Formats: sequence, structure tokens, C-alpha cells
Amino acid sequence: MGIAVAGMDFLSDRASMMREALQKSQTITDNVVSILGSFDSRLSALETAMRPTQIRTHAIRKAHENIDKSLKSAEVILAQFDLSRQAEAKILKGPHEDLEGYLAAIDQLRSNIRFFSSNKNFKNSEGVINHSNTLLAKAISKLEDEFKQRLNSYSKPIEPDRLFDGLPNSLRPSSGSPGNQGEPGGRGPSHNHSEHQNVDLETAVYTPPTLIPPRIIPLLHDLAKQMVRAGHNQQLLKIYKETRSLVLEESLRKLGVEKLGKDDVQKMQWEVLEAKIGNWIHFMRIAVKLLFAGERKVSDEMFEGFDSLSDQCFAEVTASSVSVLLSFGEAIARSKRSPEKLFVLLDMYEIMRELHSEIETIFKGKACNEIRESALGLTKRLAQTAQETFGDFEEAVEKDATKTAVLDGTVHPLTSYVINYVKFLFDYQSTLTQLFQEFETGDGTVSQLASVTMRIMQALQTNLDGKSKQYRDPALTHLFLMNNIHYMVRSVRRSEAKDLLGDDWVQIHRRIVQQHANQYKRNAWQKILQCLSIQGLTSSGGGSSVGDGGNSSGVSRALIKDRFKIFNMQFEELHQRQSQWTVPDTELRESLRLAVAEVLLPAYRSFLKRFGPLVENGKNPQKYVKYTAEDLERMLGEFFEGKNINEPKR
Repeated sequence: MGIAVAGMDFLSDRASMMREALQKSQTITDNVVSILGSFDSRLSALETAMRPTQIRTHAIRKAHENIDKSLKSAEVILAQFDLSRQAEAKILKGPHEDLEGYLAAIDQLRSNIRFFSSNKNFKNSEGVINHSNTLLAKAISKLEDEFKQRLNSYSKPIEPDRLFDGLPNSLRPSSGSPGNQGEPGGRGPSHNHSEHQNVDLETAVYTPPTLIPPRIIPLLHDLAKQMVRAGHNQQLLKIYKETRSLVLEESLRKLGVEKLGKDDVQKMQWEVLEAKIGNWIHFMRIAVKLLFAGERKVSDEMFEGFDSLSDQCFAEVTASSVSVLLSFGEAIARSKRSPEKLFVLLDMYEIMRELHSEIETIFKGKACNEIRESALGLTKRLAQTAQETFGDFEEAVEKDATKTAVLDGTVHPLTSYVINYVKFLFDYQSTLTQLFQEFETGDGTVSQLASVTMRIMQALQTNLDGKSKQYRDPALTHLFLMNNIHYMVRSVRRSEAKDLLGDDWVQIHRRIVQQHANQYKRNAWQKILQCLSIQGLTSSGGGSSVGDGGNSSGVSRALIKDRFKIFNMQFEELHQRQSQWTVPDTELRESLRLAVAEVLLPAYRSFLKRFGPLVENGKNPQKYVKYTAEDLERMLGEFFEGKNINEPKR
């Protein structure tokens, strides 16, 4: 019990102590609140007192900031003035000594103009801008002079030898191969044309010459760029055209290119004109693949970034030279048609087709439209003229009325001309195929060529039939036709014409050759063979007869003598005349001699054996039996040799 009372007293004491502590804490809190309240009023009074000082400090700070900005602006403006003075000094000095520094000065001048144009509030801005623009105009003017001077200095005509170095080996003058037209008067490609050669040329590598040193192009590009930025495109175009076009024309002149028109072409002898056409074909290759390609490269690099200007400059530079080259082609295409022009027309058409893709590539852009159209127009005109000339040829062959006499019955010049013409056609098969495609009439191109070739051969035969009638001797008529048709058959068999005309044509015409050979033998030898016949050798008055019981029984010696005399006279006449006739083909000549010998010699041997003794037993037998069979055989070996009448006998 006592323990419990003691515990309660202890708790009561602790509670009293806690009440006292709480009362003291409340008193302290009240005192702190009172103090803080007095601080708030004092701070408010202090803030009121400091406000004017804060306002003055902010104003001073803003003033300092404005001063800093003004100083910085002044520094920038002063720097621009300094740069302007430096640029002006370089510009006034000129571009010749330090072109790169001069170009940098122009760029700086433009930068200054932009700066002051965007700072119009600066009171001297207008004056600075005007001065800079005046200085810039002077700078561009000097730049034009510098561009012209440098372009002139490094623009030189290209010597022919340098151009030839860029050609494939097969086309260089030193190679001596077909198509070399580097020297005036050279034979044209039509003389040695082959489609295999054309394929080689299409894949050949050409190396355009360096027209302006590569180290100079970037400087000229920078000059041109400044002129373009200044809006001086026309001045730039004028300078470039005047300089480069003259150099290009001079390069072509050195090569041998002439300005020839239709009137000039009409006055020329064919041999001269043919050589000039061959040269023109060579010049076209060189011009397009080397010179024009080189000019395109120069203009593209010099005006890089200005495509339309590059195209225009290139078009202006090349226009005159292209015109000179194409005008000659036009003159040929528009000149009077004649058969011998077909192959040069085909050659010209081929070169224009060969160059077509390169012309389209090199002369790209709107500015070159007219040049491209002119080139394409010439190609079409050449095709049309060639096609019309080809069509004229058949009619010309049939109606050929040349008075050239072939007295010895050999192959007529017309025959060899037409056959060579036809053989040349097959060197141009792909070209003719292209022509037939452009002027399609419905037939296949191969059958068309076969049909035309067949008609040409028939026209030739018709003409030869007419020409054969000029001979009074029927034997020579048939010999002439035999020679000419044999020449046609042999030429066809050895050429691609056989594939088109076919074996039937060859066999038919071989039979015609044999028919004319048979007709020749009949007309030339029938009469003399009658002298060796026993017909009419019966006894008659006025002459002695022999009756020895042999084969000559009852035959008049006088008739035998007369037969031998007639035979000798006729054979000598045939020998004299026909040794002047010609069978140019060795095989045909030998076969014809053999055919005559196979008929004549057995008949003569038989006659001589049977009736020779009648004469040999009489007076002067050598007067009648002048020849042995061997003599006749030897003399037959002299037939068809085309001997002159005054040549001594062999």
C-alpha cells in the first residue's frame, strides 16, 4: 500500500514540472513573435529607404551594356571599313599579278555591300554602298579583260599531227590503211569499204586532244563565275565565242576542211570530188570525236554549275564549223544524181549514222537544238538521195547507150562496171538494209535487195543483147555474149550475190554461156568444116581422077586441090581474124579452143589421110597441103589472144 502511494506522488510531481515547462515555452514563443513582428516593420522601412539606390544602380548597369554594344558595333563597322580598304587596294592594283587575291577581294567587296545594305541606319551606309558598287563595276570590267587575255593566251589551233595521234591506228595517215584521209587527194573509203572494218571503227578508241591546259581551267572558271554573278553573261558569251570559234575554225582549216557549196561541187571533176568526199568523211570523224568532244569538255568544266550557259557557249563556238562541214554534205546530197555517186553517198550516210549518238550527246541542251536537227536532216537527205540514186541505176543500165566499141568481143566496160557495182552493194548490206527500212515498201529487206539485184542483172543482159547486134560477124556476136555472161556468172559465184540470186540463176546462165559457145562454133566453123566433107567430091570433067581401089576411088584430083586451097584460105582468114578476138578468162579460152580442136582436127586428119596422097603425088604438093594437124593445133592456140593485127605471128 505504501508503495502505491509513493508512486502516485512521483507522477504528480512530474506533471507539475511539465506544466511549468510548457508555460515558459509559451512565454518565449510570444516574445519571439513580438520580436519578428518588429523586424518586419523595420525591413519594410529599410526597403523603402533603399529603392532609389536600386533604381540608380540598374540604370548604370543598362548604360554600361549599351556602351558595350555600341563599342562592339563600332568595332564591326571599323573592321568592314578596314576590309573594304584592303579589297579596294587589291582591286585597284588589278588581277594580273595575283588573280586569286583579286577574286577574293571581289568576294569581300560584295560582302561589304551586303553588310551596309542590311545596316541602313548607319548614316554613311548609302555612300559606302555607292562607292563599293562603283568599285565592283571597275573590278568586273578588269575581270573581263583578264578573262579575255588568259583565254586568248591559252587558246591555240590544234595541229593535224596532234589530232591524228588521237585517232585509232587504222585511221592514222601513217598506217596506210583504208579510210586515211589526212592528206588531200587521198582515196576515199568507198574504194576499200568493208562492213567488218566499220564494226572495228565503231568500237575504236578516240582520244580528244587537250585544248586548254588543265591547270588553267579552274582559274578561268573562277573568272567566269564572277562575271556571271555580276550579270555579265552576254559579255562572257561574246568573249568566249569570238576566241574559241576562231581557234576551232583554224584547227579545221589546218586539217584541210574547205568551205564548199553546191556550185563548187557541180564544177568539180568526179575524181577530185570523190577524193574530197573521202576527206570529208575523215574530217567528220575528227571534228565530232576529237575537236567537238574536246570543246564540249572545255565548256562543261569552265562553266560548271551553269549548264545553260555552258550549252549556249558551246553552241555558239561550234555553230560555224558545223555549218561548214554539213554544208558540203548537203551540197553532195542535193547535187545531180549519177550512178557512181551511190557508194560515196552510202559512205557519207554511214558516217552520219556512226556519229549520230555522239552528236546527240555532245550537242545536248536546248541551245544546240538547231545543230542536232541539221545533222539529222543531212542524214535523212543522204539516205533519200542514195535511195533515189540506187533506183536510177537499174534504168541507167538498161538504157545505157555508150558507143564504146568492143571490137575483139571481150567483156564490155559496162559489164565490169555493173558487176563491180553489184559486188560493192554487198559491202553495204547493213547500210542498204537501213535504207530499205527507212523507205519500206512492204517487202523484206533481204528479198528487196535480191529483187533489185536480179533486175539489175536482167537490165545488163538486155543492154548487152542490144550491143551485140553491132557486130556483122554472127560468130563474134555470140563470142561477145559468151564472154560477158560468163563474166557475170563467174563474178556472182565468187561473191555474196550468189546467196541472193541463188543456184538456179547461176545454172541457168551457165547454160546460156554454153549455148553462145555452141552458136559461136556453128557460125565460125561450119563453113570450113564443109571443106573437109566428102560431099561433092565425085568425078567431073576437066580433071583427072584416081582409081587406086582406096577410099579416094573416083575422086577428082582437081576437086581435092580446090578443097585444100579453100580450107587453107578460110583457116588463115579465121586465124588472122580470131587471133585478134579476145576471150579474157583463161579457163573459158582453153575450153573453147579445145571444143574447136575436137571438131576440126579429127576432121582434118581424116581428110588429109584419105585425100592427101592425091595431092602429094602431084606437082607442088606443099601448095595445097600447107599444114599438118599439129600446125593447126598450134595455130588454134593463138586464137582469142587479142593480138594486134600488126603483131608478127608466133
